[in-house]
Amino acid sequence: MDELRRLKNLAEPLRKLASDADDLQVLMEFADEGASPDSLAELRAAAETLTTEVDRVELQTTMSRPEDSCAAYVTVQAGEGGTDSADWAEMLMRMYIRWGERRGFQVEEVDISPAEEAGIRNATLLIRGDYVYGYLRGETGNHRLIRISPFDSAGRRHTSFAGVDVVPEVDDEFEIDVNWEKDVREDKYRSGGAGGQKVNKTESAVRLTHIPTGVVAACQNERSQHQNRATARKMLVAKLYQIELDKREAEVAARHGEKSKIGFGGLTVRNYVLYPDQFVKDVRSGLKAGNPSLVLDGELDGFLEAYLRWTLSEQTTASDELE
Repeated sequence: MDELRRLKNLAEPLRKLASDADDLQVLMEFADEGASPDSLAELRAAAETLTTEVDRVELQTTMSRPEDSCAAYVTVQAGEGGTDSADWAEMLMRMYIRWGERRGFQVEEVDISPAEEAGIRNATLLIRGDYVYGYLRGETGNHRLIRISPFDSAGRRHTSFAGVDVVPEVDDEFEIDVNWEKDVREDKYRSGGAGGQKVNKTESAVRLTHIPTGVVAACQNERSQHQNRATARKMLVAKLYQIELDKREAEVAARHGEKSKIGFGGLTVRNYVLYPDQFVKDVRSGLKAGNPSLVLDGELDGFLEAYLRWTLSEQTTASDELE
């Protein structure tokens, strides 16, 4: 049923485009016979609607890979910047939670490690919905915040970094061979929390490390160790699948090498400036928004779509160079 729904989502917009194009042709013929103000206005409105639909279908073509229709694990990790970076990581985590909620997606907190003073060291979210990974895959990289630090008594401007990694939640259709006995180390620990009743008294949290690659997946939000282990295994398989995707596209060295440093010199994908000016600017697409508060409250669609259109232009440029 999921596959049928995805296929319908691909086919229906194309059918509607064909139908609207036929309607536009009829309106053009009427206008040629006798162009009244009403017929011209109707023709303009139909052309604008069709243009919007074409743009939307074109955007859909950027998400044609099998994994693009999947849900996604979003991991946020504090980088250079001390307490400010931990606070920034928590702000980013909230941004993705709000984005998922705005779109009606299911958002689940899989793993979180609070920082000592404020914010988080790292956190992993699972966002479920159609094409979540397709929309969010461009978020991978460093996100830089420039603001007056609320943790600096002198009121100075600070630059903080947080790294974001997005991988698809893959199912049995995506084959990844993992030797769970030899290649994966399992560590158990107590779940963290804010104290009191939230502190888990048993070692129910599970951390899995894939020894050949060093990839780590952890889960502590479920009640039992068995459930946490199952979720951590799914996350680990998803991360290994992402690495295979990168290898297939010959990007593993550039992508995983650059994003390993969360700070100056790493791959920054977006800048969030709160002082002295206020704006958010994407490094790849060049899109700039003048209200950071709205972006940080989850209004990300403009940036996500701009990145997808930028990938289209990059692919076109690469094809032209090959020719």
